[in-house]
Amino acid sequence: MEVNLGDVRSAGVGFVAGAIVLVAVYSFVGLDEVAAALGRADPAIVAAVVAVALAWLVAWSLALRTVLAVIATEISVPRAFMLFAGATFANNVTPFGQAGGEPFSALLVSRTTGIEYENGLAAVASVDTLNFVPSVSFALVGVGYYATRFTVGGRIELAALALGALALAVPLGAFLGWRARDRLAAVAVSVIVPAGRLVGRVVPIVGTPDRADVRRRIEGFFAALERVAGDRHQLGVALGFSALGWLLLSVSLWLSLVALGHAVPFAAALFIVPLASVASVTPLPGGLGGVEATLVVLIVPITGVDAATAGAAAVVHRGATYWLPVLIGGAATAVLEANNAHGVGE
Repeated sequence: MEVNLGDVRSAGVGFVAGAIVLVAVYSFVGLDEVAAALGRADPAIVAAVVAVALAWLVAWSLALRTVLAVIATEISVPRAFMLFAGATFANNVTPFGQAGGEPFSALLVSRTTGIEYENGLAAVASVDTLNFVPSVSFALVGVGYYATRFTVGGRIELAALALGALALAVPLGAFLGWRARDRLAAVAVSVIVPAGRLVGRVVPIVGTPDRADVRRRIEGFFAALERVAGDRHQLGVALGFSALGWLLLSVSLWLSLVALGHAVPFAAALFIVPLASVASVTPLPGGLGGVEATLVVLIVPITGVDAATAGAAAVVHRGATYWLPVLIGGAATAVLEANNAHGVGE
């Protein structure tokens, strides 16, 4: 998997933009106040946040392993962990979250396991799609708790409406897309083939795509998705790992607040984490800056803590669930690619 200079430059620009947003958010909240709140954090609980984040990576890597076993191949748990960590790294350093990272993740899966690229893409896309279901379910549980126990404010009502719209729009879009998959495949071929030929003329080293081969690969992608959907037992297992991962992400945010001396209702974290994750689908790498801002905006009215504490909790939570996976995933990607280059398998 060769490193493209343009991709590196785009990632660098994205990180600079994310850093600017991050500084702006914490300047508004108050850098000194956030630093003071972080200084009061309980180190033991912060360490627990890190442990929970690692458990989240394991849970979602097991979901990827389960889906891969249905589609094409079985891999060991350690290799699944490294692959998912690499996929998370790709999502966190490219714009638009999973949408930007999926092509790179699929290529890493394909090169590491030896399966065709479209099967790797189907595996990654399936896991991302499965992860949507428990995220909305947990968020609805959190919303329901607050609706029955507290008087909700305007921001929370707006967030709940956005959640409801998302819960309807995504499944509907997926259903319509699946029903029209043949038409989508034809459109994709009509776009990819001319674009590939244009690139081939500009960059001779790039092969000219064959229309029949492109069509075969797209059909293979949809066939792989159909295999995943058809295996209800394994689908249920993957959904279970996905739900466990979302639960652990919520625990991470809840513990981040506990570490700062605020034991808020756990339902608040169930509600906040899925909503804040939507901000990762931005032009910023992994939602850097945008997710932190969303966390602060949601934590303050929902939990009643002050902005500085909310900002500090976002630092702890994102440190464990964003920056730690970047470090682990970057190292995992380097190791896997080194093994791929030397033909080293499991």
